[in-house]
Amino acid sequence: MEPDLTIELMNATVQIEQPAGEGQRTVGTAFLVDAPRPDGSPRTVLVTARHVLERMAGDEARIGWRMETAAGWRYAAEPVLIRASGTPLWTQHPTYDVAVMEVKAPQAFARAAIPLAWLATETSFDEWGVGPGDEMMTVGYPLGQSSNRAGFPILRTGRVASYPLSPIASFPTFLMDITVLSGNSGGPVFMAGYGRRRPGTEHASGAFVAGVLTRQLELEIGVVTHAVYVRETIGLLDGPGLLAAPPPAGPPQDR
Repeated sequence: MEPDLTIELMNATVQIEQPAGEGQRTVGTAFLVDAPRPDGSPRTVLVTARHVLERMAGDEARIGWRMETAAGWRYAAEPVLIRASGTPLWTQHPTYDVAVMEVKAPQAFARAAIPLAWLATETSFDEWGVGPGDEMMTVGYPLGQSSNRAGFPILRTGRVASYPLSPIASFPTFLMDITVLSGNSGGPVFMAGYGRRRPGTEHASGAFVAGVLTRQLELEIGVVTHAVYVRETIGLLDGPGLLAAPPPAGPPQDR
């Protein structure tokens, strides 16, 4: 049975924040990806929009981990270094608004990180016939709000609002007709695949992470940076010029 990508991303998405003085805070959204090192050793990578981290002036931010205990869910925001003496500890894409950083997540969160293979490739949109008007979803923390005391993100839906969507090299971002607020930046945008089938087949659902929400335009339009550039940025963790290996982005499979 295929996992539900919506639930998987609810579990893999976290709030990242930093106090901004006078009772204010800078808030963004991030999600976790299971991206093993080239030698096969495990690695949990935090993915967000580059500007989310750049707007946080201090060296330390806080990640909102959620813990399920015998007494119920508990939200615990714990510190994480994003800079060392002012030097960024994250890796950013040289061109697009994407940043990644290896993190030591609690065991439950390390297990919740989505596989790298769930990120769309250069051909995913064409393979699944994605076009304007198709519904996509995002999870995040608009205005720093969560869906409950446990700190789970808020789910929103919208539709692809631009055309064409490929080739990705020519159209690295696309528009989504969705209400975007401060705090949503860095959240995953995805197709859950409900009832969607690959053209010409009667099986397999189109569920994959399409990109990262990176910008808000007027008229409540969001800008999504394609997941290919998340793959590339994760690849840069292993050395300059290295790209993340592009396994086929089919529907999520049982892990």
